[in-house]
Amino acid sequence: MTEGRPLDDTARANEPTAPEPDDTTSNGTAAGREPAPEPAAPAEVPQTAAEPAEEPEPAQAPGSTSEPEQPATPASAAEPEPAGEPELAEEPGPAEGPDPTEGSAPAEEPAPAGEPASAPEVTTGAVTEPAGEPEHVGAPEPTPAPEREPTPEGASEDVAPTTVPSSDDVREPGPATSSEEPLTAAAPQGPGDVSSSGDDATVVLPPVPSPAEAPRRTSALGRHEEPSTEPAATDPTEAEASAPSEPTHTHSPIDVFPDDERSRRWPRVLGIAAAVVVVLGGLYVGALWLWSDRVPPGTTVAGVEVGGLTADQAVSLLDEQLAAAETEPVPVSAGDKRTTLDPVVAGLTADHRATVEGVTGFGLEPARLWRQVFGGDAVPPVTEVDEAALDAALTEVAEGLESPPVDGTVVFVDGAPQSTASETGTGVDVEAAERLLVDEWLTAPRPVELPTEVLEPAIDDAEVERALAELARPLVDAPVTVTVGESRAELPAEVLAAHASLVPEGEALVLELDGEALVEEVVARIPDLLSEPTDARFEFVDGAPVIQPGVPGTTLDPEAVATALAAVATSGADRTAALELVETDPAESTAALEALGVVEVVSEFSTPLTSEPRRTKNIINGASKVNGTLVRPDEEFSLTEALGPVDGVNGFVQAGAIVNGEHTDAWGGGLSQLSTTTYNAAYFAGFEDVEHHPHSEWFARYPEGREATIFTGTLDMRFRNTTPYGALLQAYVTGGRLHVRVWSTPHFEVESSTSGRSNVVSPTTVYSSSPTCAPQSAGNPGFTVTVTRVVRLEGEEVDRESWTVRYRPQNRVVCGEPPSADDDEDEDE
Repeated sequence: MTEGRPLDDTARANEPTAPEPDDTTSNGTAAGREPAPEPAAPAEVPQTAAEPAEEPEPAQAPGSTSEPEQPATPASAAEPEPAGEPELAEEPGPAEGPDPTEGSAPAEEPAPAGEPASAPEVTTGAVTEPAGEPEHVGAPEPTPAPEREPTPEGASEDVAPTTVPSSDDVREPGPATSSEEPLTAAAPQGPGDVSSSGDDATVVLPPVPSPAEAPRRTSALGRHEEPSTEPAATDPTEAEASAPSEPTHTHSPIDVFPDDERSRRWPRVLGIAAAVVVVLGGLYVGALWLWSDRVPPGTTVAGVEVGGLTADQAVSLLDEQLAAAETEPVPVSAGDKRTTLDPVVAGLTADHRATVEGVTGFGLEPARLWRQVFGGDAVPPVTEVDEAALDAALTEVAEGLESPPVDGTVVFVDGAPQSTASETGTGVDVEAAERLLVDEWLTAPRPVELPTEVLEPAIDDAEVERALAELARPLVDAPVTVTVGESRAELPAEVLAAHASLVPEGEALVLELDGEALVEEVVARIPDLLSEPTDARFEFVDGAPVIQPGVPGTTLDPEAVATALAAVATSGADRTAALELVETDPAESTAALEALGVVEVVSEFSTPLTSEPRRTKNIINGASKVNGTLVRPDEEFSLTEALGPVDGVNGFVQAGAIVNGEHTDAWGGGLSQLSTTTYNAAYFAGFEDVEHHPHSEWFARYPEGREATIFTGTLDMRFRNTTPYGALLQAYVTGGRLHVRVWSTPHFEVESSTSGRSNVVSPTTVYSSSPTCAPQSAGNPGFTVTVTRVVRLEGEEVDRESWTVRYRPQNRVVCGEPPSADDDEDEDE
C-alpha cells in the first residue's frame, strides 16, 4: 500500500471494532483545537494482530470536514454496508467553490482541555449513537487486527476511490502510528472530530450519509474536486509486506495535500508574469526607440537650452550659440595674477555632435528613460584637444601667472652680514590645469581659476641661519694675513667683506670671493711682487724677419687666492694664508709664430719720394709704425689703426695735402704715398680689397688707377689676409724710395692689367679768392682708366675684379678773382 494513501473503505468496514480511545489528543488538547507542536516519536505499542493492519491515515486539521467516499461493493450480502470513511483534508485555504459545510452535519464546539467529547463507536455493521463521555485514558488497549476479508475482484479498484481531504474537515496530524496498530473509529460528536491518545490515533467518523446526501468534496484551497477513483490496495500480502514491524517513516503534514493542484497553478502564474514582463519590456524598448533622437527635456550645454530638440537641431543651435565663446580668449587666473588663454592656439575645439550623441541615440539603460521622462540636466560639452598645443600654450600662460619663491639671502652691508627671510611662491599646476580646461573651458566661471601649487624656495630660513653661523660671521670676524715668499700683507675684514658674497648652489649657500680683486689688493700691499711676460715677436735682422722668443712673467692665481682666503677665514684657526707666485706664459709663443709660415717675400712695391722734407719725414715716421705689423689669416689690416693718431705728439708734421680741392698743408701730409705703396703690395699678394680711395688728381709717382689716398678719420685703406698663412709687413725708406714688402708663404697667383686712357681733359686756368689759396702751375691732364685684377690658386681663377677711375686735370690756379667750385673733397698728396 502506498504511503499517505487513505485506507480502503471496504476493508475497513469488514474489520472488527477496536476499543475506542480517548477523544483527546495525545497532548491533552481537545479535538478540533489548535494542535501543540509535533510530539516526540511515540513509544512502541505491543502488537497483537496476527496480520498487520493497513497504514493509518494522517490526522486531519481541526475544524475541517471530511467528505465521505462512495462505499465499496460489500463482501457479503449478510453484512451491512459500512459508511465511507471521511477523508482528511488540508488546512482550509481561500474558498473558491461552494460552501465546504454544505451537505454535512454542523460541527460541535470543541471540548475544553481535559474534558474530551465522547464519540460513538463504529462497529462493523452499523454506526452507534454517542455513548456519553468516555473515560479519559492515557492510551487505548491494543486490539488484535482481524484478518482482512478479500475484496471482490475489481471492487476496490473500480468503486473505492482515493479520497482527497476536504477543506471542511482538516485535522492536524499527531504522532505517526505504526502500520501494525489497529485503527479504531469512534462516533463523532460532530463532523470533523479527530482525537488521539498517546501513540494511537483515533479517527472520529461522522454518521454515514446516504450516497445521495454525500457532501461535495473540496480541496484544501476551497476548490471543488471530483472524488478520486484510484483504488486502494486490497491484497493482504501487499499490506503485510508494506507494514514494518516498527515505524520507519514520520509523515509530513503536507503529505495529504495534492501536489497536482500546486503544479497546475504555478505555470499559469508564471505565464501571466511572463506576459506582463513582455508587455512592459515592449513598452520600455518602444519608448526608448521613440525618444532616441530627442534631447531629454531640461538639458543644457554650456548654458544653451537644447532640451526637447532633435539631435541635428541641438547641434545646429550649439554651433550658433557657442561660436564666439569657442574662439575668444579665455580669462584665466592664479591667485592675484590674471591673463588670457587663446583656445584656438591651445588646440581646444568643442565637438557638439559628440556632446549631443551622448544624450541621444538608442540604448536600453534605465537612465535614458529616466531622463526622457523626468528631464535631463546640464551636460558638459565634449572637447577635442591637441595635447601638444595645449601643453605649450598653458606652459607659457603658467610662466606669466607664476609668483616665484624668494630665496633667503645673506649680504654684507658696511662690512657686516645681514640676512633676509625666504618666501614661498605659487605656480600653476600644469597637469591639473590641462584637465580643468579640457572639461570646463566653456562652462567654468570667468576668470577660470587654474589649480596652483606651492613653490618652495631653494634656500630656506634654516639654510640662511647655517650660512650666517658658519660662513658670513667668521669671514668678517678678524683680518686675514697673506704671505708671498718673504713678503707679508694684511687684508682687513672690510676688504674681505667687500669682495665676498654668499650665492645659492642647489639648496645651500656657499661663500664666493672675487679672486681677481683680492690679487689686486695683495699686489697693492706688496709692491714689485709680479713681473709682466714678454711675448715672442718678429724682428727684422739684416732685412729678414727673425723670431725673438718670449719671456714668462709671474703672477698670483686668482682662484687659488680666493680658495686660500676663504679657508682660513671660516675655519676659526690661524687666519694666515700662504700664497705662491706662478709663471705666466706670454700671449705669443715662439712655436705659434713659427706655425704662421712667414718665410719669404710674396709681394712688394715701392714709390719714389719727392724733394719735400716735411713730407718725407711723415712717410718715414709712418713706415716705422707699419713695419713689423703681423696680419694673421683672415685678419684685417687698417692703415689708420697702424699709424695711430696723426699729430705732433706721435712725430708727425704738417705738409702738403689737397683739402677741399685746394693744395694746402695738413697734419701727416705725404702719408697718401705710404697708403698707395702698402695698397699695391697687398694688391699683388692677392689679399681682399676691403677699402681704398683713389686721388682726385693723378700724380706721376703713382700707377694709374692703383693708388689710394688717406685722410685720418675720413678716408682709410684696408685689406684682409685671405691666405692660410701669416703676413708680416716690412716698410722702410731707402735710396729715395718708399718700400713695402709682404713676408709669408706663396699662395695666390695675381695678374693685373690697366686700360688705356679715355676722356682725356687738358688742364685750364682757374681763379680762387679763398684766403687759403696757393698759386699753382698747370699739371697733368684729366682722364679715365680701368684696372682689372685676376687672382688664381693653383691655376684656378678664384677672383676677378675691375674698377674704373676718373681723374680731373691739374689746372693752373690763380689767386684773385673767385674761381668756380672744383671739389669739396679733403685729401693729401
